[in-house]
Amino acid sequence: MVGAQVRSSAVSTTTLGVIGSGMVGAGVARRAVDAGLRVVLANSRGPESLAALVAELGGRARAATPAEAALAGEVVVAAVPLTALDRLPVAELAGKVVVDPMNYARKPGWENPELDRDELTSSELVQRALTGARVVKALHNIGPRQLLRLHRPDGAPDRTALPLSGDDPAAKAEVAALLAALGFDAVDLGPLAESWRSEPNTPLYAVPYTGLPPEGLPIAEVVAWFQAADGVPLPASRVRELAASTTRPRAGFQL
Repeated sequence: MVGAQVRSSAVSTTTLGVIGSGMVGAGVARRAVDAGLRVVLANSRGPESLAALVAELGGRARAATPAEAALAGEVVVAAVPLTALDRLPVAELAGKVVVDPMNYARKPGWENPELDRDELTSSELVQRALTGARVVKALHNIGPRQLLRLHRPDGAPDRTALPLSGDDPAAKAEVAALLAALGFDAVDLGPLAESWRSEPNTPLYAVPYTGLPPEGLPIAEVVAWFQAADGVPLPASRVRELAASTTRPRAGFQL
């Protein structure tokens, strides 16, 4: 059933690997450290480039290479652009639960015909590339600032829910437990083939967690508004409604 709420057990993730130190990777790392998890953070520029961020995150965080972060984390967040998918450490991610927050955006010189024709979702593409990993689509439709502002204790009346999708039930339960530790409920949208229900151009992407920006803003200011919005709580019931009612949009979004 699309939109079943995942009842997670106690989190078993104590160390989170995060590959990518942009807005998404840094935001996830901050929330994880604040929630009491250890974080091993990596990017393509090397551990030395992460010194300032790791110092800011504190003693629960350390810098590493992507391969080291993949090996260290019980769950690994692949917070890189979809265009960098081929640079992820495939061998080290084999057997791991990998959270996929990537979204497909067409860029000049980079388009994917399979995605454009809706032959598969971007997360199915990620799963195909990461042989042996157990990919779960999550943390892709909420901004880093909202992730840091909307977390609430379990049972709070204004607790926000996030969607996830995946082909491996045990992996989805692990990610649901991670989301619970971060302060969010989880709603299961089904297999990776259904992950389009919360991707760009759907009613469940971004706007429910921010509200609508003021009318008349130029595009650059709209993006800045979304990035700066404190956030609007979104319960699991509303996530289910939005996921079930949407129709599949044209794949990707144009930058």
